[in-house]
Amino acid sequence: MQTEPFDSVILGDIVTAGAIIQGGYVAVRGETIAAIGQGLAPPAHTVHDHTGRLILPGLVDGHMHTASAIGWPGIEGATRSAAAGGITTCVDMPYDVPQAVTDATVLAEKIGWVERTAHVDVALYGTIRKTGGIDAIAGLAAAGISSFKLSTYEYDAVRFPRIDHPTMVEAFREIAKTGLPVAVHNEDQELVERLTAEARAAGETHAIMHCRTRPPLAETMADLEIFEIGLETGAHVHIAHSSLARGFTIAEQFRAMGGSTTGEACIQYLCMTEADLIRLGGRGKCNPPFRSAGEVERMWQALVDDRIAYVSTDHAPWPADRKSSPDIFACGAGLTGLQSFAPLMFTLLDERGLSPLLMARYCAERSAKHHGLWPRKGEIRLGSDCDLVILERGEFTFDEATIQDRPEMRWSPYHGRALRARVASTFLRGAEIWNGKEVLATPGTGRFVRR
Repeated sequence: MQTEPFDSVILGDIVTAGAIIQGGYVAVRGETIAAIGQGLAPPAHTVHDHTGRLILPGLVDGHMHTASAIGWPGIEGATRSAAAGGITTCVDMPYDVPQAVTDATVLAEKIGWVERTAHVDVALYGTIRKTGGIDAIAGLAAAGISSFKLSTYEYDAVRFPRIDHPTMVEAFREIAKTGLPVAVHNEDQELVERLTAEARAAGETHAIMHCRTRPPLAETMADLEIFEIGLETGAHVHIAHSSLARGFTIAEQFRAMGGSTTGEACIQYLCMTEADLIRLGGRGKCNPPFRSAGEVERMWQALVDDRIAYVSTDHAPWPADRKSSPDIFACGAGLTGLQSFAPLMFTLLDERGLSPLLMARYCAERSAKHHGLWPRKGEIRLGSDCDLVILERGEFTFDEATIQDRPEMRWSPYHGRALRARVASTFLRGAEIWNGKEVLATPGTGRFVRR
């Protein structure tokens, strides 16, 4: 008996969780994957022929900021850029302007903005107020956030506060009851503030001083602090961004003691060095800062050794004029990275002779699992949402002018970078949302995704 044709079929070389299927196909019914195979494709109403190109699961960026600069209107432009970068699900941080996501009421308002304006699907972090916010933890978890986020360093007492030790202990205990992970921005406040004050007093405000005032010790001190509290409270504690391979070693040591500890690497810590900060100035400023070339090699070894939870972008799109001061301390901290994520990650792997399987694992499956979105998201498998990124291999150059965000956000630390692939197409829940030239999604195509 002949079956009804599929809604669509996408042809190409499929990168699954464990293998590459040459000459494969993904068949779609509605929004989900209904068949995966090799060879002659089944009948379908629409055929997307990407023969010779790689079909990977749509990337799940487990750490990015849409609203730290301009508030929730930033969701629209950032997710448009994500679609062009092969990212089909963003997990957005809670440190928004003017109000962080500290309770279920604020969360509901942000979800409304996602449902009205996002171009890709979005999961959301929650956080707590500097004081008096513990009671809101259970409500945030029940409302569907994917993770919590706290900080050991304060950028703003309301939007991005430092949580003191007693409050963090209490918060971790409550978060442990929810079963959700808690990511922590890991820099020691006292050390960074003292070193920064000394540099300013000496008139040392050039770019490299960003690295010198946020040394590796500032990170590892914070790592030890948060993991000790996690061990005491039973919370799953996650380093929000380790620029140091030692961060993953520390996480391993605490797991051996019975703790639930993980850490992620942002893509910049796999390719950018202190020399790049000197070259880029404010456009290379992020926290933690870039490290040495030797540390980049150690980070890669940690990835190859499977000690990293997943790889993210920590995309934080400050307007270009906030990144241009010759005083490095006056520049906003954060990089753009959504649109460059897929082609850059493929390139970095390919340059080292590593398989794109690692990209599917670290940039989609692992991040989806960490945030409770798998198996709906993060893998090419039957029954999952048909979220795909199609990569065309070749010789390309990243051009910041092509970034799909607002004009003032169209800058990139990777401008001019040679790439070995481009995003030829992106599919979200079976529909093409990027065709290699323009975003086909409209505001509201994206949805909020509960954990």
